[in-house]
Amino acid sequence: MRWTHAAGRCLLAVAVLLTGYVASGARADTGSGDGRGPLTLATAGDLTGYLGPLLEGWNRTHPGEKVTLVELPDSADETRAQMATDLRGGGERSRFDVLNIDVNWTSEFAAAGWIRPLPRDRFPLDTFLQPVVDTATYDGKLYAVPYVTNAGLLLYRKDVLAKEGVPPPRTWAELERAAKTIAPKYGLDGYAGQLLPYEGLTVNAAEAVYSAGGTILGDEGERVTVDSQAAREGIGFLARGVREGWIPRRALTYKEEESKQAFQDGRLLFLRNWPYAYVGASAPGSRVAGKVGAVPLPGPHGPGTSVLGGSNLAVSSRARHPDSAARLMAYLTSERVQRQVLTKGALPPVRADLYQDPELIAAFPYLPTLRQSVLAAAPRPKSARYDQVSLVVQAVVHDALTGRGTPEAAVRRLARELSAVSR
Repeated sequence: MRWTHAAGRCLLAVAVLLTGYVASGARADTGSGDGRGPLTLATAGDLTGYLGPLLEGWNRTHPGEKVTLVELPDSADETRAQMATDLRGGGERSRFDVLNIDVNWTSEFAAAGWIRPLPRDRFPLDTFLQPVVDTATYDGKLYAVPYVTNAGLLLYRKDVLAKEGVPPPRTWAELERAAKTIAPKYGLDGYAGQLLPYEGLTVNAAEAVYSAGGTILGDEGERVTVDSQAAREGIGFLARGVREGWIPRRALTYKEEESKQAFQDGRLLFLRNWPYAYVGASAPGSRVAGKVGAVPLPGPHGPGTSVLGGSNLAVSSRARHPDSAARLMAYLTSERVQRQVLTKGALPPVRADLYQDPELIAAFPYLPTLRQSVLAAAPRPKSARYDQVSLVVQAVVHDALTGRGTPEAAVRRLARELSAVSR
């Protein structure tokens, strides 16, 4: 998972912060009595170190509502597990007041009663890219506020395609043909995504199924819809790539960082990743700086469908100061701060107008493409048991990619095992 996005993770378990929070417990109760007071913000991490300074800005102007940042472990699964352990714990208080959660945890956390519904009128939802708002709702209610968004892009070596006189691929067939015939001429692997069995594989598999016109679950997880020709086609596309070698077998070990490194080291012709990988590959020191292009993910007959990445801000149902929590979330989604989320953190903002800002586009040339991808993107399957859904998808699809089952058998198994999870 990329926090969102997508964005990279250099996540640290900051024991000092946790210890400091416990030690300051006597002060934590001091508040105004109107729902305002000190807060903790739990997050899966911050590769570029931008979030601390943003919160320092809040703390300077809100001395009675200071925020302590708690960074959790480096794996998305571990981050979710630590949050869930705290949220399901007994007692009146949670260690965490505001949670920076993966967009697909919203349904699970809301269904479990771990996060509280929010009043829509406190947040500028009409200024956001509209698909991201759907990731923050469950059962018709707003349970979180979109903070950063993300959509997968196809990065490509524009210098290589230019030498061959070939445009960037719009379809799977074009991608496959170039990966098979052009990449070997330049000593490159053809195509990679994130195919290790973890959340990234769920994303890659869902994008393949969605791009072919299929779905995995419907009715917020109550109905299993994966048994379709589209799902067989999508999983078959990935499995065929590994079998035929234009997706290298080493890609079965890739998460976001490993795949990004392979591309920026000049070992890949095509890479599916989040926009942060474009920033890294284009930065000084990258072997492919100045040679990188980005287009929407391809599909069978034209542009495909990305999965929405990113993160949402939610308030623990046991938060000590819910009004301060809502005020902090409004601050973090303000236009000024969202601009810094992009310029300082290289994370895609949720505010729609920033994607049309000429100054930002000059600094981040992929923004128009990313906007197009976000507007056409779809969320991962919504389910109150999303963690189990994702584990099933990872295990079944990985078996198909490694040749331990056909795509047809994989789809039948997905339908069977997801039905068991949904009962």
